[in-house]
Amino acid sequence: MEWFSRSQSVQFNMFSVNHIAVLSIFVLVAAAIFLNRKKLNNQKWRRFEIRAALSLILVEGLNQVWMYLNGVWSFDRSLPLELCNIALILCIFLLITRRRIFYELMFFIAVLGATQAIITPALTYDFPHFRYFRFFYEHLMVVWAALYFTWAKGYYPSFRSLWKLLIFINLLVPVIFFVNNQAGGNYWFLRHKPKSPSLFDLLGPYPWYIFTLECLLIALSSITWFVLRKWVKNGEYSHLNISLTKQED
Repeated sequence: MEWFSRSQSVQFNMFSVNHIAVLSIFVLVAAAIFLNRKKLNNQKWRRFEIRAALSLILVEGLNQVWMYLNGVWSFDRSLPLELCNIALILCIFLLITRRRIFYELMFFIAVLGATQAIITPALTYDFPHFRYFRFFYEHLMVVWAALYFTWAKGYYPSFRSLWKLLIFINLLVPVIFFVNNQAGGNYWFLRHKPKSPSLFDLLGPYPWYIFTLECLLIALSSITWFVLRKWVKNGEYSHLNISLTKQED
């Protein structure tokens, strides 16, 4: 069972064939969700939502088992505290409950954060290792779920959603700082940048890249909200009878 062991025969390389394949699947499924958004607005997909949530729980559970069995589980890097882990938890709750608050907190993290992770992954193991599948499956599902609830179910992130997210993140920052200091970890990359190349390299040195990242989050989230608002106003949600005023209350 080398695919589930700690050993790695091939190291992951960004924009390799295996990475391009994932990016292609990412785009194709996203396009399929958009093109079939009216068909997906059907109660029969409720079972699929529950099964998707259970699959995410199973995959992340197996990930914790993998780390434990291979002797790499530790408090400094194995707790589900990364921003994408939090997005995953929110995604699971959203799929199970359909509560809009989980969508509001997850949407911008998914569309901006998880998408960035898919394009520039901080990943060591390559295909066909379990960690390769786990990393991309979880990140892809978070983004696809956000797009599914937006395009098919008519959920819409209001401007208040952005402020809810910023409050949520800034309330968590002291907690993450505390855990990092106690466990010697680097959750949220609050102690240093990832070792592999990423967009963090463009945001300045420590600790300024943390503030730059939050400013970038505000700017990109605002642009995303504005584009979606224009999309709604242009009637793209007409088949769902969505009231823009109601969405922003």
